Amino acid sequence: MAEIDLSKPIVYRVEGMNHTATRRNEVYRVDGDEKLLMDLQLPPDLPSGARVPAIFFVHGGPLPREGVPPKQWGIFQSYSALAAASGFVGVAFNHRLHAPEDYPRSQSDIAAAVEYVRSHADRLNVDPSRIALWYFSGAGPQLSWVLRERPTFVRCVLAFYALLDVRALVPPGAPPVLLEQAAAYSPAALVGTRAKGLPLFVARAGQDSPMVNQSIDAFMREAAAADVQIDFADHPEGRHTFDVLDDVERSREIIARAMAFVTAHLP
Repeated sequence: MAEIDLSKPIVYRVEGMNHTATRRNEVYRVDGDEKLLMDLQLPPDLPSGARVPAIFFVHGGPLPREGVPPKQWGIFQSYSALAAASGFVGVAFNHRLHAPEDYPRSQSDIAAAVEYVRSHADRLNVDPSRIALWYFSGAGPQLSWVLRERPTFVRCVLAFYALLDVRALVPPGAPPVLLEQAAAYSPAALVGTRAKGLPLFVARAGQDSPMVNQSIDAFMREAAAADVQIDFADHPEGRHTFDVLDDVERSREIIARAMAFVTAHLP
């Protein structure tokens, strides 16, 4: 993520974002001495029997172990508030992506976070059959889990300025096992065969790094070749994390369009 004030919220707001019900520091996984935490924001005054869809906001990386946990960053707190104000449960959570070799463990954490919310759906006012996953930045490779497994409860997926193809990062002459691993964590390698029928929204920032944008371009080419429909939004002047850094109308348009996409697919 760009060097920004981590407390800064997204540049888009709707009425009700300051009046959500919050559940903080839910322990969704225990691994030895580590407790993995999530925060949830819910629409206020939900009846005890109400069941609403949930949106999981998946932070990127790799990130150092030290520092402010991502679930406390302004971007994810404000996105969760936006979700709650829009009638969903917004989920911000920490997963263990601290180095490139952590992708398998991180992917397992993400799946565990989703399973925790689904298995505690009654207490958390969640409809376990209506889940959206929204990936950011270096979390893009984790989208491969949804494409491989195609869980029926995942109704739609979004990716903002996300790394969607890591195959180009493998050095020439690398052993076949490394190439296989890169393909396994490259959504671009899977979208042509595994994405039919899965609603996908991709946002690209024109001023992002070439590595990220080339990966998005590869994903879009593979999708087009397989006639997979992608809801695509380009922000030509946008930077990485444009939804926080670039307080302009185009940023707000893309966030609003993404929320409309989720609303359409989590009826």
